[in-house]
Amino acid sequence: MEDFRRTYLRLCKEGGVDPQESVLAQLQETRRAAAGSRLDLRGHSLSVDTCAVLGRVLHKDTLFTELALSDCMLTEEGAKLLLNGLCANTTVKVLDLKGNNLRSTGAEALGKLLVRNKTLCRLVLEWNALGMWEEAFSVFCEGLATNACLTQLDLRNNQINHQGASELCLALKRNSTLQELDVRWNNIGLLGGRSFLEALQQNRTLTHLEMAGNNIPSDTLKALEQAMDHNSDRQSTVRESRSRTQVLSKEIQILKEEKGRQFLSLMETIDKQRDEMGRSTRTTSIHVGQLQEALNERKSVVNSLTAKFQMTEAALAMSEQKNHNLGELLTRVKTEKDEQRERQSRERKKEQEDSALREGKLLREITSMSETNVQLKNKLEKMESRCKSQQDQIFELKQELTNSTAELKLRLAQAEERLEMEKKRSKQSLEDMNNLRQKEVDHVNRHLEESERALQDRILKLEGQRIQLEEELSRAKAACVTERAQAEEEQGKVRVQVRLEEQQRVSGLEEKLRGLRQSRDESQSHCSQQKQTIAELQARSGQQSIETDGLRRRIEELQQELSGKDQEKVAEVSRVRVELQEQMGHLQAERTAQGGLKEKIAALEREMKVLASNHREATLDKESEISSLFEKLRLREAEIQRMREDEAQRASFLQNAILTYVQGSPLHYSPKK
Repeated sequence: MEDFRRTYLRLCKEGGVDPQESVLAQLQETRRAAAGSRLDLRGHSLSVDTCAVLGRVLHKDTLFTELALSDCMLTEEGAKLLLNGLCANTTVKVLDLKGNNLRSTGAEALGKLLVRNKTLCRLVLEWNALGMWEEAFSVFCEGLATNACLTQLDLRNNQINHQGASELCLALKRNSTLQELDVRWNNIGLLGGRSFLEALQQNRTLTHLEMAGNNIPSDTLKALEQAMDHNSDRQSTVRESRSRTQVLSKEIQILKEEKGRQFLSLMETIDKQRDEMGRSTRTTSIHVGQLQEALNERKSVVNSLTAKFQMTEAALAMSEQKNHNLGELLTRVKTEKDEQRERQSRERKKEQEDSALREGKLLREITSMSETNVQLKNKLEKMESRCKSQQDQIFELKQELTNSTAELKLRLAQAEERLEMEKKRSKQSLEDMNNLRQKEVDHVNRHLEESERALQDRILKLEGQRIQLEEELSRAKAACVTERAQAEEEQGKVRVQVRLEEQQRVSGLEEKLRGLRQSRDESQSHCSQQKQTIAELQARSGQQSIETDGLRRRIEELQQELSGKDQEKVAEVSRVRVELQEQMGHLQAERTAQGGLKEKIAALEREMKVLASNHREATLDKESEISSLFEKLRLREAEIQRMREDEAQRASFLQNAILTYVQGSPLHYSPKK
């Protein structure tokens, strides 16, 4: 630690750079705490010069194995200099660059680091912006593809879209060492999820993949989880096979050593026997020399010498007999050695046959698992075809909705033209009444516009908060109901006034009423059409509310089922939240369209009120028609509710069936030979 500090101060002095106090203080603290292999500079804002000096120091450093540089506010140039210094480092295994807003230059420097560095095992890049620049991110992915030592990579919150995901998947197809990858909270989407599925068909080493918060459908996430399970099973089987081969190789080595020791012991016994034979021959030669000397010296005692000579001849015969016995022993040892070699060859043949049988079993297991994989793929294609058919139905319903809105607009235009004609005819007789009603209607319209504006502001502010939005909608509905009740009360008061005036003017208006009845009948038919359109719009709004209720129920069911899986629950809630935002966008668009319709409806209602004030029987007929239309609306809403419940029940049955099938058929892959 002290050597690192001295080199840092020396390089700062050589480069004419003032050493950063926070870095020196942190080095002092790590030395006191005896942290040893970890350099922690989290939260310290490092300048470009400091990054350059640290890169030069880390270029030849052999002390630290972990380097924490999260939230250091690194610039592009500083990050480049620091990462270039780490390219030749041989001890750092963990690098943390969280929250440094690395962009194009940083991504390229990281790609070069992954190409050159041969010891880095874990890399944390959370809360950066690597995915915003496609070319730089492709350089990073190319470095990842050629890297052969990285096992853990964290890319959370890096703004990676589906194109960046495709580049990352191409790198995964070529990489064979990465085991854990975290890409949560990006913008990968459906296309990115499919590209990950394609990559996992070739990549066999990735066993842990986090994909939450990327707007990926649940079926794609489940398929990715299954692929991860398959890879983990493969890795476990590979590890088991490696351990078994290691055990077998050790056993074979032990057998070879034992046989070598036995052979050496045999050779030692043979050498001992040869030494004994040589010693015996030497002793016999010595005795013969002594006898010859005794014969030369003592020729007088021939009898004793002859006796001794006979004794030496007997000793020679015994030694020859021993030599013959030792020769027979040597031949026996050779035969035993040949028998042992034959036994070893037979044992090797048996081991080879056993290994061939094991290979055959493994191949049969691989074929069976491939057949099950093909069956699962067929089922997945069927599910995708069903999803496509449902999407086509949704598209057809949207087209019908657009056609109906166009027809409504045409009908409204026609109704406006006819109403303008009616206004021109009845303008002279109803100017006073229009002036009185105009002020009240303007007041009501202002209240309605203010309430609608307040509701729109609340919807824009609270898109992500579903519960508060529903409360605001309920309040807005209550306000609309109260305002409508107030308007109806004011309308009743005006009707009383109009009746009093009508009794006075009945005599003068009877002739005009005959001409107006025909126009009234036409306007009533147009009003009934407008009521039907209003009823359809209300039914659609009710359908949208029913869909939101169904989504709410579905969220509650998912929360109950997945209470133990926090990460999956977060992913599902984010997906539902995105769908709710899309549906709220559709509802907002329909609401804006309904705002224009409401203005036209308000004009039509004013005309209806003027005509209704002319005759009580006409108003009673209209009220009866409105009640019948509301009854039809209620029946249609009940039918739509029933259809939605049936669809929700079918979806739940399908989901339960898929879950039971997946849980009931565990997959176990065996490694390829």
